Amino acid sequence: MSGLEGPDQRRAEVTAARRVVVKIGSSSLTTAAGGIDPARVSRLVDVVAGVRARGAEVVLVSSGAIAAGLAPLGLARRPRGLAAQQAAASVGQGLLVHRYTEELARHDLIAGQVLLTLDDVTRRSHYRNAYQTFAKLLDLGVLPIVNENDTVATTEIRFGDNDRLAALVAHLVHADLLVLLSDVDGLYDADPSAPGSSLVSDVLDEGDLTAVSIGTAGAAGVGTGGMQTKVEAARIATGAGIPVVLTAADRAADALEGRPVGTLFHATGRRRPTRLLWLAHATEPKGCLYLDPGAVRAVVERRASLLAAGVTGATGTFVAGDPVDLCGPDGTAVARGLVNFDAEEVPHLVGRSSHELKRELGSGYEREVVHRDDLVLL
Repeated sequence: MSGLEGPDQRRAEVTAARRVVVKIGSSSLTTAAGGIDPARVSRLVDVVAGVRARGAEVVLVSSGAIAAGLAPLGLARRPRGLAAQQAAASVGQGLLVHRYTEELARHDLIAGQVLLTLDDVTRRSHYRNAYQTFAKLLDLGVLPIVNENDTVATTEIRFGDNDRLAALVAHLVHADLLVLLSDVDGLYDADPSAPGSSLVSDVLDEGDLTAVSIGTAGAAGVGTGGMQTKVEAARIATGAGIPVVLTAADRAADALEGRPVGTLFHATGRRRPTRLLWLAHATEPKGCLYLDPGAVRAVVERRASLLAAGVTGATGTFVAGDPVDLCGPDGTAVARGLVNFDAEEVPHLVGRSSHELKRELGSGYEREVVHRDDLVLL
């Protein structure tokens, strides 16, 4: 607990924020039947407009495209098949943004749709371009409304979840605060429905989570998230220096005014280079490089580059520039990095010194297998 006292006590992390990312889940925007609830959208827009009116910039990460597409397609519930989900998203995304556009117009605000794919947060050139787009939209006074580009997703309909997407967007736009709005009013020390459970008002560090039983409370009908995804999103954001407030959508106004509602996750780290954040949280490894104990110590304790001499083997199919996990002798991944060689080249490098490789294979093989600037500990 933080020692907050009295109803007028405000959270400084919230009131001082000049750029805020707000994420709302499908379950907080939909009716009992599963379609978009116009009244809920209207209330959310009123809250967001209030934040804008006091001089802060807002980026809204909104789920709900699939939910919005259910009724027009005559679907009673969220479909399970990927193609059907994509069809619902295709129909619903336009309807969802149209609803936001109409509601924001009441406050003389302009909506700008931003649909992101996994590439936009894993490829550096895309990441830079996405930042420039957000910067220009905010400079023009536009309120960006962000969702994953569900219609063209090829591996999984969601980014994983929009909570993680919101955390990465918060880092991308250099936000001062991330607010996660859900159908639960915060993090509890046990299942919220269990007798004796209580709200955790503040999470100062990872230690505060050790006594918390994080179940899957949260959206279950039209959404995909749960408490686990929200806590993981909070870890991503706070580890990059961005505080997070988690609360119920109907407490959004209080939360964004800095009142002590929901759970405040305090920043635990400092802003990291963008490529390290996406490397840790927005990439899927293409393979694994196995390290001997000495190389594990060098990478983990001395933050050194990985040299061929410390590599004992590799699995997977990857090419130079792909993300790979760096695994200890027992197979546990200790780091992730961008590899400088193709998978088929690695067997010729295993256990050999840089000088030996240069002499036999040429100067191109003298370089690190993974440079420390392209490596993040897990």
